[in-house]
Amino acid sequence: MRPVAGFLSMTDKSSNPAARAPRIAIVTGAGSGIGRASALALLADGWSVVLAGRRPEPLEAVTDESGAGERVFAVPTDVTQPDSVDALFAATLQRYGRVDLLFNNAGVSNPPGPFEDWTPEQWKGVVDINLNGMFYCLQRAFRAMRDQSPRGGRIINNGSISAHTPRPNSMAYTATKHAVAGLTKTGALDGRKYDIAVGQVDVGNALTEMAAKFQRGVPQANGEIAVEPTMDVNVVGQSVLYMANLPLEANVLFHTVMATKMPFVGRG
Repeated sequence: MRPVAGFLSMTDKSSNPAARAPRIAIVTGAGSGIGRASALALLADGWSVVLAGRRPEPLEAVTDESGAGERVFAVPTDVTQPDSVDALFAATLQRYGRVDLLFNNAGVSNPPGPFEDWTPEQWKGVVDINLNGMFYCLQRAFRAMRDQSPRGGRIINNGSISAHTPRPNSMAYTATKHAVAGLTKTGALDGRKYDIAVGQVDVGNALTEMAAKFQRGVPQANGEIAVEPTMDVNVVGQSVLYMANLPLEANVLFHTVMATKMPFVGRG
């Protein structure tokens, strides 16, 4: 996978990324969308990447597509289950010996319809993945990065533009993404003593399966339905790669990457 044209990368300093010291990343939700794009960008840059996701088949497809051999490792994982997250990190440490990066990406969208019609189970289903699962992964990454030598590492949480501004009928997704911003800020503070940098990427209208609806039309704040501009999801992969390759003395706390003409800033 080639970098997006014109995107400056910290990796441009070396013409042989594979010759660098091994760098180990875990990407959750790696079988599709932003997770897939980010995993492929990291692998193309010479990282070793552990692919985590609930379904083995998409992980295997990313493994085959990457052609990265021993540098790619698929571990089926349900982030809503603490034991499954424990197994993910145990398998990573057994294979590679450390964790330098967690891209805390796994997430789901809202249940259909207005929130007043949702069942408690629908609400909990979003919270379990988008908030609880992200916390379990962040906690396990802290433990690994705290205890390894050399100490430290980087965690990038997928926050979404909904961490700042809601869409209509998005109560569950927006609430959990606002909570992710709290995880990011607190993690950045608590990680200082362990040389752990915690940041967040907030994505707007990257063209994934989840975002395909933007090309058909989605509700706007004024009640209208409108088609919204999108951007190539691989741009997000390059954004994650940029953040991943920063030295630990520097941190991008919040990075917003969005379709230029999407209705977010101003009044649409």
